[in-house]
Amino acid sequence: MTKTVLVSGASGFIGSHVAARLVEGNYRVRAMTRNPDNYHGAGEPVEADVSDPGTLAAAFTGVDVAYYLVHSLGSDDFEQRDAHAARHFAEAAAAARVERIIYLGGLGANDDTLSAHLRSRREVEKILRSGPVPVTVLRAAVVIGHGGISWEMTRQLADRLPAMVTPRWVRTRTQPIALRDAVRYLVGVLEPAEARGATFEIGGPEVLSYLEMLQRVARVRGRRLPNVTVPLLTPRLSSAWLKFVTDVDTATARNLVDSMTTEVVVRDDAITRVVPGAPIGYDEAVRIALADRERAAADDRSRAVR
Repeated sequence: MTKTVLVSGASGFIGSHVAARLVEGNYRVRAMTRNPDNYHGAGEPVEADVSDPGTLAAAFTGVDVAYYLVHSLGSDDFEQRDAHAARHFAEAAAAARVERIIYLGGLGANDDTLSAHLRSRREVEKILRSGPVPVTVLRAAVVIGHGGISWEMTRQLADRLPAMVTPRWVRTRTQPIALRDAVRYLVGVLEPAEARGATFEIGGPEVLSYLEMLQRVARVRGRRLPNVTVPLLTPRLSSAWLKFVTDVDTATARNLVDSMTTEVVVRDDAITRVVPGAPIGYDEAVRIALADRERAAADDRSRAVR
């Protein structure tokens, strides 16, 4: 029997692609959105808001599997907002007797070094799992794809700066993953019994510093990006500077930069045995993201002249 799948955050960077991939896989998709009249993505739009528990019951009716792909990173009080939203979602899923929840969280060791953003991601995991519905968790670092905030910040820095003056944290190691692979893993854990209630770490084939990521984007673009490291440039000063160089808002930039002081790499490759297939390398992920951006810009120009 065809499963009915609820995708929260269906209008977002990850959710929109998950919804499209599920529709391609012949699942019945409910695209959860606060503005169904303005939704033009895959699946059937259903109006609901994780911050308003009264809107969730109707969205969950008849649902077999629910994806939790929302966050409040652009808010100063995002930890509290995300905790409340996760609690509402878990309660609605339990009331609807959903088979499982699938959640995309963040990589990082379970210790005191986690940033506020990553601590919030773990707290959301804990809250979702506090109910009776089994939760499959995928933990990722930076997702490389057009429309992603972290990727967009990286692209704009590499494109707009002739050189960089950077703090020490740009040498922090991370394991970026291509959007296509993140979506492939998210959809791939929907059916396997061994994924039910499990936690997986997902990443691309390369561990890179943030500086290496920036310089390799510049190289793909056919240019160099010289760098000088300044030890006294704090994360807070860095986020204020990012506001002037990129389009990322101050609150989001601050929360992202705080997370960049934490090493986030894959320590367990169990996902490769549940969802096999070689992940895309970083340079190829960058080329795909740039091509998707150019394609989206061309579509926008085409619509503007109609």
